[in-house]
Amino acid sequence: MMDIKKGNGKFYIGDDEQNPTAEITFKPIGDDKLDVDHTYVSEELRGHGIAGKLTEKMVSFAREEGKKIKPTCPYVVDKMEQTPEYQDVLAN
Repeated sequence: MMDIKKGNGKFYIGDDEQNPTAEITFKPIGDDKLDVDHTYVSEELRGHGIAGKLTEKMVSFAREEGKKIKPTCPYVVDKMEQTPEYQDVLAN
């Protein structure tokens, strides 16, 4: 399994945070929310559920931090709305 690392405002896969092979990025909104605004998976990693794993990592992080996610990335919006286990961290 690929190692998902915590970067500055992102979780990513790869050796270089600036040029990751996959990433999910977020920014804080106030004190209690995170805007998950972008996911990227490189061509060679597509089709392996990597974006889903990055979203799962993001959800775990939000829970640990006691924050809600208000996604603006279309992939994350769909994934969170369609995953019952993620509803507890989905901001209205």
